[in-house]
Amino acid sequence: MTAAITLAGPDNLDSVVMLMARCHEERTLDHDDAHRTQVVSPLLSGSPLGAIWIVGPVRAPLGYLLMSFGWSVTYGGMIGRVEDIYVRKSVRRRGIGTEVLHAVAVSLREADVTALLAEVPESDANNRVFCQRAGFSAKDGPVMVDIL
Repeated sequence: MTAAITLAGPDNLDSVVMLMARCHEERTLDHDDAHRTQVVSPLLSGSPLGAIWIVGPVRAPLGYLLMSFGWSVTYGGMIGRVEDIYVRKSVRRRGIGTEVLHAVAVSLREADVTALLAEVPESDANNRVFCQRAGFSAKDGPVMVDIL
């Protein structure tokens, strides 16, 4: 499956907040729209500390990926941390999430990002398998890494 992946900007605020609300509801996270807006607004406005990609058509998105960026001595440069990846339930298990992580990893590798990290509890077998399919390997405890 090939899904469109679009770097989100300020015009996508409502869509991103709506998708995050669905994600947070599924994960029983207690955040409101004001919090979500506060969190994503700097990223949508071009902050170098992170980025958000919309998955699927921008007018009817299937999901999103939110990454933060930092520096790592261990990995020798800039790293990306998967903060959130969400695909709507109705279109899951079609390879969309794996495809998105792979496409973004390729793009970030070209921008000199050295590794992607995801924190997945060892008890979360489904998401650990998902990350492994996307190229991540187990590191220490809940941390999984994809060396770019």
